[in-house]
Amino acid sequence: MSGIRIRRSLVVRYFMFILGLFIGAFGCVLAIKANLGVAPWDTFHIGLQKTFGLTIGIWSQIVGVIVILSSYVVAKIKPTFGMFLNMICFGSFLDLILWWNLVPEPGSIWTRLIMFLIGVVVMTIGIGMYLSPRLGAGPRDSFMLAMNERLGWSIQKVRLIIEITVLLAGAALGGPVSIGTVLIAILTGPLIQRTIPFWQMVMKKQYDLIEPVERQAG
Repeated sequence: MSGIRIRRSLVVRYFMFILGLFIGAFGCVLAIKANLGVAPWDTFHIGLQKTFGLTIGIWSQIVGVIVILSSYVVAKIKPTFGMFLNMICFGSFLDLILWWNLVPEPGSIWTRLIMFLIGVVVMTIGIGMYLSPRLGAGPRDSFMLAMNERLGWSIQKVRLIIEITVLLAGAALGGPVSIGTVLIAILTGPLIQRTIPFWQMVMKKQYDLIEPVERQAG
């Protein structure tokens, strides 16, 4: 009976993980369609897409692989199943939502602004959901941790340097940079600080089932 409950708990955690990635990708598409600027990594992916072709989602996956390998080289952070699942699902969801054309093109500047703000909120909800099952951070977060460990700089400093670097590279490749890029930088941190505890509380029962088994295995 206990084994069945643990398997069910794992299913719930993976479902929450993948659903969170889908919702996060949907939020990114809302921000992209609003055309008021996107997050630095999305600026980079869109710049690559405009310069070399392929799709935004595929570039997100290619960059993810490079970042995973870089994390291992820099700080010997071993790739995990959750890391690869994050990379594959998020890029695929981005392309799928864009291909389905689920998000209409906004008209006025006020419609675009509302769509953008909704996109930021939805994106942070998705981030909180996919992090709450504790199945592994994404490649970019792992690289940030690798640089923190290697250089001894604070997480905030490392994140800022990485995001400025990819933003400049994305802008040089033709990716969108606007007021929305600044708004995302300002808003996402405080919003994520609220969404993560909420979804962790929702998932608490699943931790209680799995963590004693993980401790015994360790």
